[in-house]
Amino acid sequence: MDTNLPPKQPLGFWKTVLASFLGFLGAHILFCLFFLFVSISLILGAVLTKDRTVTLKDNTVLRIDVASLREIVVTDDFGNILPFGGSANPPVSLTQALQGIRKAKANPNIKGIYLNVENLSAGLASTDELREALLDFKKSGKFVIAYADNYSQKAYYLASIADRVVLNPEGMIPLVGIASGTLMMHEALEKLGIKAEVFKVGTYKGAVEPYILDRLSEPNREQIRAYISGAWEHILSGIATARNLSVDSIRAFAEGGHAFDAAQTYLRSRLVDTLAYRLDMEEVVARELGVSSPSKIHQVTLNDLISLPDAPDEPMGDNEVTVLYAEGEIMDSPYSQEGIQSALAEQLKRLGEDGTSTKALVLRINSPGGSAFLSEQIWHQLRELKRKFPVVVSMGDVAASGGYYIASAADAIVASPMTVTGSIGIFGIVPEASALAKRLGLSMDVVKTSPYADLEIGGIFGLGINGLSPEQKAVIQGIVERGYRTFLSRVAEGRSISIDSADHVGQGRVWLGEQAKALGLVDELGGLQTAIKLAAKLANISGDYYVHYGTTSHSFWDQLFGSPTTEGFVARLRDRLMTEQERRLQQFLRQSFTYTGIQARLPYGLPAL
Repeated sequence: MDTNLPPKQPLGFWKTVLASFLGFLGAHILFCLFFLFVSISLILGAVLTKDRTVTLKDNTVLRIDVASLREIVVTDDFGNILPFGGSANPPVSLTQALQGIRKAKANPNIKGIYLNVENLSAGLASTDELREALLDFKKSGKFVIAYADNYSQKAYYLASIADRVVLNPEGMIPLVGIASGTLMMHEALEKLGIKAEVFKVGTYKGAVEPYILDRLSEPNREQIRAYISGAWEHILSGIATARNLSVDSIRAFAEGGHAFDAAQTYLRSRLVDTLAYRLDMEEVVARELGVSSPSKIHQVTLNDLISLPDAPDEPMGDNEVTVLYAEGEIMDSPYSQEGIQSALAEQLKRLGEDGTSTKALVLRINSPGGSAFLSEQIWHQLRELKRKFPVVVSMGDVAASGGYYIASAADAIVASPMTVTGSIGIFGIVPEASALAKRLGLSMDVVKTSPYADLEIGGIFGLGINGLSPEQKAVIQGIVERGYRTFLSRVAEGRSISIDSADHVGQGRVWLGEQAKALGLVDELGGLQTAIKLAAKLANISGDYYVHYGTTSHSFWDQLFGSPTTEGFVARLRDRLMTEQERRLQQFLRQSFTYTGIQARLPYGLPAL
């Protein structure tokens, strides 16, 4: 008998080995199936969307479903190829919408537009751009019909330019004015034992007020009142002109509470032309089109027009005006693809080094600001770029604080009259939870080599439970004040004014585009096309030119697998699985509690209209 044989392994050992192997094999099979699943969806999506060119027949109507008008949109290509997922009308960007309307105007087979403005969530400046495009469309002699079961004020402002405004017989138009509310958290935080140490420069920089006050300060209240009053007067004036009514009559309608009356009231007040149910709108459109039956109407969407050639009157040529987009909060985060990231600075640098046919750049900014540090990096690259060719900024709904910081480097700035801009100011917030820690029996005993060493524990803007010494507070306030001086110097240099003049229009004060132009913060009023024409003029382009708009619509899969980190991949996937309510809550919490680092950000959210 061979006594040198290895001892038998216990049965439990082999069970563990087998279980580990099966787990490993199962995980790889699942990964391969997922990869195959995604690959097939991408291939099918590419095949199904490869040739979306449509043939436009006579009596065609362009249907525009307006919900959101964003500069950059994300499409769900996989959802769109499933019978139970996606959307029949994937989102289009604001630029694509404007291009589609221009194409519709030039095409003789498209006789009109059916505008559905239900659930419009766009900003007022974006709404103005779409409104101007629709007014231009009407110059061709074609009609626009607008419908909603219920109009918001902003949706009705957009729809008011239509030849026929239609309302559901049980619907309403809440023309009541504009209000802006700010959630004050000071007392709630105090009860929790949390104190906000605030460091700011700017009398009007109201972003910090919810954490330290129970009511808005008078300067902040003043600037909010100015903003909403200006927006309300703009809406009243636009509606009055479009509907051939007096501003006073519409104001009286709003102040009298008639918005809550029956729908017949809107008809008598000439705010709408027709009362009809949504399912009857095909008959309404058929009558406007002059055909005997809705079956004779051919409908197309903005998505259908994307694949069509440019309108004949689109400028062409060898010279190129490039358009880049900067949308969202300015966030220097390696774990996110949302907002404005450091990639924008890299993109600007590459554009200056490539030596392409670009003769001018238009940077479209739609941002409330954010990181002051990243704003400086983007500002620097923009200033370097304009040494090579003209740079024009086109402001969208908002280009404030850090958004204006970036814009100040441009040769010229174009804004909508309703753009929210300015907010030239800096702030920082340090949460201090010593009272909460004491209540919970927590303490932190720190050993340090120098008076300021403990500022690095959790970062300068981390949650502290020991509080800040007067010397430490002075250091942080110094950083904020230095950031504000830098901000002022950038504005002064870009706008060719003195530091004192920049400070006079600064102090965190928010301005509407029309006011900003009067103050010298903006050069011209208009939309993206105004900025493009100005850029071509500054570049001395005498002949035709080509406008390269870049990509304003991204696939969800491109963004998901384009994430530079695992954390970014997970964040994208988690966002895809969220409901709209969960996404809004996440956005609220992020805006309320993630003011880390020195911030150049708009002091309040824009009110819904």
